Amino acid sequence: MALTNVLAAISPVWTWVLGVILVVLAVFLAIVIAKQAGKEKGLSGTIVGNSDSYFGKNRGGDKDAILARLTIIGSVLLVILVSVLVIIVKNTNYTA
Repeated sequence: MALTNVLAAISPVWTWVLGVILVVLAVFLAIVIAKQAGKEKGLSGTIVGNSDSYFGKNRGGDKDAILARLTIIGSVLLVILVSVLVIIVKNTNYTA
């Protein structure tokens, strides 16, 4: 019952704030995913032959690793915020 009382005290403004945060996070994830390099170029390089050295191939690896980590963190945050918003909306008596 304590959770219901806490959720009842949350104003509709916070649901809108969470909604705006979710939209911004979704746009951020779309941009981060679009900036990641495709994995299919590695397969064509092995079939055709690739003249890159080790350092030439791994030059962009740091950027891709950061983008991959941002994608994981952003998607976990998105799932958590959506779950919180669903719980809040289901347990309150107002319509958002």
